[in-house]
Amino acid sequence: MSDLKIQQHLAALPVADPDPQESAEWRDALASLLQAAGPARVRQIMDMLAAAARDPAVGWQPERGTPYVNSIPAAQQPPFPGDLAIEERLASLMRWNALAMVVRANQAYGELGGHIASYASAADLFEVGFNHFFRAGGEQGGGDLVFFQPHSAPGVYARAFLEGRLSEADLAHYRQEIGAARAGVRGLSSYPHPWLMPDFWQFPTGSMGLGPISSIYQARFMRYLAHRGLLDTTGRKVWGVFGDGEMDEPESMSALTLAAREKLDNLIWVVNCNLQRLDGPVRGNGRIIDELEALFAGAGWRVIKLVWGSDWDGLFARDTEGALVQTFSRTVDGQLQTFAAKDGRYNREHFFGQNPQLAALAQGLTDEQIDRLKRGGHDLVKIYAAYHAAARSTGQPTVILAQTKKGYGMGEAGQGRMTTHQQKKLEREDLIAFRNRFDLPLSDEAAASLSYVKPAADSPELRYLHARRAALGGTLPSRRTQAEPVPVPALERYGSFALQAEGKEMSTTMAFVRMLGGLLKDAALGPRVVPIVADEARTFGMANLFKQVGIYAFNGQSYEPEDIGSLMSYREARDGQILEEGISEAGAVSSWTAAATSYSVHGQPMLPFYIYYSMFGFQRIGDQIWAAADQRARGFLLGATAGRTTLGGEGLQHQDGHSLLQAAQIPNCRAYDPCFAGEFAVILDHGMRRMLEAQEDVFYYVTLMNESYAQPTLPQDVAADVIRGLYRYGEQRPSGAACGRVRLVGSGTILREAIAAAELLARDWGVAGEVWSATSFSELAREAREVERWNRLHPQAAPRTSHVRHCLDGEPPVVAASDYVRAWPQLALAYVDAPVTVLGTDGFGRSDTRAALRGFFEVDRHQIVLAALTALRNEGRVNAAACAEAIARYGIATEQPAPWER
Repeated sequence: MSDLKIQQHLAALPVADPDPQESAEWRDALASLLQAAGPARVRQIMDMLAAAARDPAVGWQPERGTPYVNSIPAAQQPPFPGDLAIEERLASLMRWNALAMVVRANQAYGELGGHIASYASAADLFEVGFNHFFRAGGEQGGGDLVFFQPHSAPGVYARAFLEGRLSEADLAHYRQEIGAARAGVRGLSSYPHPWLMPDFWQFPTGSMGLGPISSIYQARFMRYLAHRGLLDTTGRKVWGVFGDGEMDEPESMSALTLAAREKLDNLIWVVNCNLQRLDGPVRGNGRIIDELEALFAGAGWRVIKLVWGSDWDGLFARDTEGALVQTFSRTVDGQLQTFAAKDGRYNREHFFGQNPQLAALAQGLTDEQIDRLKRGGHDLVKIYAAYHAAARSTGQPTVILAQTKKGYGMGEAGQGRMTTHQQKKLEREDLIAFRNRFDLPLSDEAAASLSYVKPAADSPELRYLHARRAALGGTLPSRRTQAEPVPVPALERYGSFALQAEGKEMSTTMAFVRMLGGLLKDAALGPRVVPIVADEARTFGMANLFKQVGIYAFNGQSYEPEDIGSLMSYREARDGQILEEGISEAGAVSSWTAAATSYSVHGQPMLPFYIYYSMFGFQRIGDQIWAAADQRARGFLLGATAGRTTLGGEGLQHQDGHSLLQAAQIPNCRAYDPCFAGEFAVILDHGMRRMLEAQEDVFYYVTLMNESYAQPTLPQDVAADVIRGLYRYGEQRPSGAACGRVRLVGSGTILREAIAAAELLARDWGVAGEVWSATSFSELAREAREVERWNRLHPQAAPRTSHVRHCLDGEPPVVAASDYVRAWPQLALAYVDAPVTVLGTDGFGRSDTRAALRGFFEVDRHQIVLAALTALRNEGRVNAAACAEAIARYGIATEQPAPWER
């Protein structure tokens, strides 16, 4: 830093100086130290002074901010290693082709949407990464992970077009994926979606805020794999290009301290600060770059500000009085946006005209030159300097705050305009102006007709483009779809106790933990198991695993735990296997996603088990689970303490009665609600084989209960029906002739109420009752939908019958009860050709005993008996007096409001 630079920085501080002479002496001393000993010594002295100034007697707290200038002075920039002219031409081509693709789509179908302005602002940030930093992994794995700003997806397609990975016909089907399939070409998804483009996009970033938190936990999971000796991740980086408006999402900011705490220097964020969100300025009356600098620096990140382009270097050099820095310190983002939207003449008058010092700096510049003064995020040389510094940073993550103009180059049609985010169509004169702005090789007619520009294969531009990607390992983005299969141990090796339970009492949560312990000991699969908890391991009975496999901690355990002599001692280790995420479901599911997609991202199949309070899953982090589904995650989500009446005492906020219904909405999620440990064991075995051996892109959500009860031995011939979602558990017959017959269907713990109800019906009411265990109403519904569709589309073929209809169709009434809202069983029972009554736990939870809760929600054995008798009354099998007698015998309240009204 030069003496002049020090003067400029200090001049920006708006503090009244009571002793200017003394202050000047301090500045002179600092400048002399810098000249004599260099910047490293200056930093050391300043750190010492700062430590002393924090003494309570002084009470000094530093501001988390620096002047509104670049963090890397021009004199410290590394040489630009590329061909600047060619890279600028390539960036111009990307901008044009991205614009043409979006505008063409909206000229054809105005409803399609798309975005031009975001990529216009981010193009140079992307291109420096593509040409110099983003390393591909190729077939052997490795390489960098890149999270792309979703609204800039058209620019990534434009690059893939020049690379030859996408054709013009593909570009013609931007946001037209269904039509593309009919035309035999590739449709391009609106945003990055691995489900829709499985060999192209790696990470779904379309839901704002999820890309940032996911990138942090992906970087952390890379370290986890390395520290456990499973993968060499040396030199690999995680890059995230995000928007400044996106930083307002809680998920964007919630894990910043984790990244710093774990010293994730493999993580680099580039925040595209174009100062605008969808409707207007991000911080119209403030400065988002200053705000983000303080937040990231306070969280422990290295902050690199990339504010002004090279055109400003000469102005700063001539500004001996610090007028520029002082003016920037007073200029808010709303005004900077106005400057971006206006031309050079306006900026001369309204920016440089603010005082004589600024006006003098602008002398000699034409209005056009003022108009072309670049912000830092549009200057390839400045961007390279920032990326170069970030890539070599050690000991902490880095964020680059890059100032750009939204709609850069769109002129009056969009640059800096409030409406630019919604701009999807451009007029002829706007297109020609854009052509002129970036000196594109297009005639007026070619520009007006939105012709794509692709240089010849042997042109300097394309040779350069391919050479740069070859030097960095290949093209990006690119996604691996498969990995080496992992053998799954025989079920009997870890789950025989559940299959042959013989009446032993346990909860399904206890059964899972025991099976997990067995899987961890398997030589082939064990190292790939990733147990994940959000600070509830002791609640779920997993504390014994602390000592067995250890809790992952990047720097090991530097203290002696108070329970060190215990069999369940809290053991942290650098190679620990458990990911203990603290009270952060968003963080835990981000870790789960990283592990569940490791087969694709790293070529390392892992098997994550994330166990949590079921209420705090889909309801709290449903958007992240949806994104994991988009990313083709493979693993188990385990909703523990599940069921609205099974988690006694905890009350309204904890008692889950709808997570299974939410899970059923996700196409590649297989949701189950098993009552018995044997059922769970069959589901676990089946899921592992589908995901690890067959490598299907599915994941499982299974509820686990904390209620202990006698576990029966699972009949050997029901495993297939357990997976299908329904099997016949048993039957109760009266001692004499039956007056009627019913089918009782129960899921989860409420199956036990159905079993008890069948006994009451047979003993007290002379009714025969079949009992059916419904392990998954959503799987039953999935197959029923498929059968119904097949029958509709094949009218001349013999109709098929779904499993649920095969089991339950007929005269006997069906009464179904679960610990969840009625809509969960109704997914499947709507297809049944029989009288159906559904009982469920619609409404808010309560704090009480399980028995009281089941009575309140009308899902206990007595309510099931009453429902069965009522169904038989409707069929003429019993009279109304029997129903009234049941109400009296069981003390059922008839005048209370419904549970969902209370």
